[in-house]
Amino acid sequence: MTPRLVGPEVAARLDWIAVSEAIAAGHLMPRAGIGDTFLYRGADTMLSRAAWIDGLGLAVKTATIFPANPGRGLAAVNGALCLYDDRDGRLAALVDFHLVTRWKTAADSLLAARRLARPEARAITLVGAGNVAAAMAEAYAAAFPGARFTIWNRSPGGAARLAAAIGGQASDDLEAAVRGADIVCTATMATAPLVRGAWLRPGQHLDLIGAYRPDMREVDDDALARARLFVDSRETTLAHIGELKDPLSRGVIAPGDVIADFYEPGLFARRSDDEITLAKNGGGAHLDLMVARHILDVAG
Repeated sequence: MTPRLVGPEVAARLDWIAVSEAIAAGHLMPRAGIGDTFLYRGADTMLSRAAWIDGLGLAVKTATIFPANPGRGLAAVNGALCLYDDRDGRLAALVDFHLVTRWKTAADSLLAARRLARPEARAITLVGAGNVAAAMAEAYAAAFPGARFTIWNRSPGGAARLAAAIGGQASDDLEAAVRGADIVCTATMATAPLVRGAWLRPGQHLDLIGAYRPDMREVDDDALARARLFVDSRETTLAHIGELKDPLSRGVIAPGDVIADFYEPGLFARRSDDEITLAKNGGGAHLDLMVARHILDVAG
């Protein structure tokens, strides 16, 4: 078997709704076996994530996150993804890391929003103005036609640039931007909470993406206490990511407060128009595997 090379040119043939549905379909297959390794050097991180889904295949994705890279004119996140054949374990494909990561990350939270946000949601606040926020704007627009975007960023210039690119509006008032939103999406590198539970109002949905280390938080304890909590995967979020690991360790929330992950589609749903829902995106390797296989199928 000669491994296939799948590059960024496939992006033009991908569709946000279809990719989110590929994630949903993957969770109807046997539960993934998952193994994660995290290495740290100060603010720098290497994540090696592996997944095996019987009948779908195996994937190993290594990501390096160097927050100082943009100051050097380099991408903050880099890496590689290897896809292996389920029948014989041979290397089936090398799929472009940035292609998989972009579509997996945004489609993960899009699937959560499609299940949890009110269908009439249109006012969307993006907290953060990087590549993930830009991808989320595209993804949300596919599921919520007529969506209106407000962008807040630590650097006002970044918010202004993304607002100009997507036809949204920049805001320098995070509290007002959160209070006025139907959907709040956080995609930052914050290590201390930015979004306060006191700002939330009935009916909102929050997609939390940015935190990936034990020392990272994007929302405060009050936000978690006020919301019904969901995760993409209990296995890759509760014990690994500060957003939930920290409040769990202090008894602010309990594991049973997490209502469902994507393997429990019947429970992963909004019950009423008034409740606040919150979904934590952990981005495990099983999601990379599901999306990489879908990309390979689309590539033909």
